[in-house]
Amino acid sequence: MHVLLFLKAPRPGTVKTRLAETVGDVKAMEIYIQLVERQLKLLPENAEVEIHFAPPDAGEEMRKWLGEELSYIPQCEGDLGDRLTYGVRKAFAEGAETVACIGGDCPGLQTPAFKQAEDALRKDQDLVVGPTFDGGYYLIAMKRHHPQLFEQIPWSHHQTLNVTLQRAEENALNVTLLDPLADVDREADWLDARSLYDL
Repeated sequence: MHVLLFLKAPRPGTVKTRLAETVGDVKAMEIYIQLVERQLKLLPENAEVEIHFAPPDAGEEMRKWLGEELSYIPQCEGDLGDRLTYGVRKAFAEGAETVACIGGDCPGLQTPAFKQAEDALRKDQDLVVGPTFDGGYYLIAMKRHHPQLFEQIPWSHHQTLNVTLQRAEENALNVTLLDPLADVDREADWLDARSLYDL
């Protein structure tokens, strides 16, 4: 499986801005760094990992942070849908058989979820989605590119997941839903994650 990890360079004031409203920019950045580094350790050992980073001038910064052994691809311009489309299309064009897109802020996303997604895709499922409790998703995986899943989606919205699933239904895609998990957007989410995952 190709795992596309969509990240921002860890700069104060640009990452986890809702979290920063109560903990401050620097602390929010430190939490973000901790979450991303933890997520990398929980990816499947056989995964082909690509770091899709923003802004596009942060390549060297990302390599110093996460190491030279990963693949680094600057995100394109546009909204999240444009960036997901670009990344997924590129991965499949370069020979990926299955592709999963994730962020770095869902501490409950661990190796078994990727295996479940891969197993579903290798059977008769077209799409695997991991819902978040706030109406979004923490993982979306597929075995071929479906750009319509990323078009005219209300991103960072309580209807993100529902609209995505509606697109899948409109295109007759077989969908598997993983167990819902919480991502870390606000201080309460972080406090919950610390108690659940010993962070």
